[in-house]
Amino acid sequence: MQESLKLVIEQCAHDSYAGTRNFGEIVGALAAAGIESYRADYRAPATTYYTPSGHTHTLPLHAPDIEIADAFDPQALQAAIRGAQRGEVKYPEFLKLSMAAGCVSYIVWIAGRHVSYFGRRGETHTERFPT
Repeated sequence: MQESLKLVIEQCAHDSYAGTRNFGEIVGALAAAGIESYRADYRAPATTYYTPSGHTHTLPLHAPDIEIADAFDPQALQAAIRGAQRGEVKYPEFLKLSMAAGCVSYIVWIAGRHVSYFGRRGETHTERFPT
C-alpha cells in the first residue's frame, strides 16, 4: 500500500479518536483515497482497511478497557448509532456503547454504503448509510 494512502488512513483514525471528524467525513475521506471497506475488531484489537486491489493496512484499535457484553442488543447498538449520526456521540463513546451492546466487530462497506455489526454468536445488525 502506498505511503500516501497509509497517511490518509492514519489521519482519519486519529481524527476519529479525537472526535474532530464525524463518521460521514471519515468515510468520505477514505472513499476519496480509494478505501473500499474497513473492519474494526474489538477483540483483536485492530482496524484493517482494504483497497479494491487487495492491499491492506492495519492499525491498533484503541478500544476502552471494558468487557464486551455477552448478549447482543441491537436496540442499544442502534441507539449508539443514532447518537453518532446526530453528532451527540463521538467515536470513543461509540466504542463504549457498542461494546456494552455486545458488539465484537463491525465492517464498514464503503462501496456498499452500509455497516455490518456482529455479536459473539454471529448475530448481525446491518445499518444503511443515511442519505
